[in-house]
Amino acid sequence: MSGQTPRTFSEKFERVFHQILPSPFTLAVGLTFFVLLLALFFFKPSESSFGAHTLNVVGYWSDGIWKAPLLVFAYQMMLILVLGHVIALSPPAERFISLATKHCTSTPKAAAIVTFVCVALGFINWGLTLIFGAVFARKVAENATRKGLKINYPLIAACGYTGMMVWHGGLSGSSVIKAAEPGHLSDLVAGRMGELHLSLSNVVSFSETVFSPMNISASIALLIVLPFGAYALGKNSPSTRVYISHQKPARHSEIKLGWAEKFDYKWYPSFFLGLVALVAAVIIASNSVLNGNYNFINPNFINLTLLGLGLILHGSLAHFAGAVEEAIKGAASILIQFPLYFGILGVMQNAGIVAEISQFFVSISSSFTYPIWTFLSAGFVNILVPSGGGQWMVQGPIIIEASQELNLPLGKSIMAMAYGDQITNMLQPFWALPLLSITGLKARDILPYTLYFMVIGILIFGIALIFF
Repeated sequence: MSGQTPRTFSEKFERVFHQILPSPFTLAVGLTFFVLLLALFFFKPSESSFGAHTLNVVGYWSDGIWKAPLLVFAYQMMLILVLGHVIALSPPAERFISLATKHCTSTPKAAAIVTFVCVALGFINWGLTLIFGAVFARKVAENATRKGLKINYPLIAACGYTGMMVWHGGLSGSSVIKAAEPGHLSDLVAGRMGELHLSLSNVVSFSETVFSPMNISASIALLIVLPFGAYALGKNSPSTRVYISHQKPARHSEIKLGWAEKFDYKWYPSFFLGLVALVAAVIIASNSVLNGNYNFINPNFINLTLLGLGLILHGSLAHFAGAVEEAIKGAASILIQFPLYFGILGVMQNAGIVAEISQFFVSISSSFTYPIWTFLSAGFVNILVPSGGGQWMVQGPIIIEASQELNLPLGKSIMAMAYGDQITNMLQPFWALPLLSITGLKARDILPYTLYFMVIGILIFGIALIFF
């Protein structure tokens, strides 16, 4: 489109984003300064001097960056991304994607197929859907290059990101997993709720959140409406010829290898280590079920399972290591941004910004409107702190207290926060970084289309919260 006047609305919309949107890293830096200034000038305690308050705010930021539990969380998330990418690069996954891309012969068809697959995977695991969607979108582009087909590559990549607008209402959602953990709710609000603490449930099970009638209805609606919406958008958006080279991790030759080096390419070291990992995962899941606790799905369990699958699917340690080397490039840009957002979280939590935002919505809410306000406030907080787990630790206590005071089902309030957190992933480009790295696109290329999906999601989630 360079040098040409945009003719359609979608072209004009895309041109605007190309002009005004910075890179995700620049956005993270900008948000850091914004939150620091907000805390300095609007959240200063009356008894504190400006100098002392400034030192405190800088300390909140520094402590947030290096907070050990958050760094552990960051490493877990990085592994989910890398190992999910490794599986997506495995020969079986490539064969599945190659088979699917044969049906992606036009923008509308490709958009609908990629969206359906990614939304379905999003309910299972956010790391897998993120990387699978990115690789799927790139394979569609590679197929179009080989066959000389015209497609809208940024739209297809945006479709590959749609799983991130449903993940928090699925099996890997941070808040629903933690709420189902015995004793977590009490620990989260310890010393805050007085007598209300005594009536608090020990757990909020998946039957009240992920498998609630409200969430099942919203999930089915998304699985149907989003692919149709993607198809309609594909019918009305410009398509061009795509030129993109085939990407494949190197699979080194076994020629002139030493005696010990040959084991790198044998199938059995990789297979048996992967089998050990999967057996360990089965034991963990079985013990949990036998003890009546079905909450074994957490980042460590997910990574253990992904590690075992990756080792087995790649067929050798060398091929697995080569895929890891390729996959880690897609997570590199996230690595440096995690500490920045942890710093933002530290300031927002300790300066009282998140509490002020959430309590404001509580103050203007009734039992009917509170889920809607929670949904909106969670979406806003996610723009500043794009971490579902971190957001739950900050916003969770306020949601629990408000739900008890307003006599609301806690499961619905948790899902309202989950919906808000996931929907603005279509606006906040942090989690899109691996997809952008794999597809070779920029955030401003896909955001005009992800915002379209965000509007659809807001309507569906809003209707679900109102009528259930």
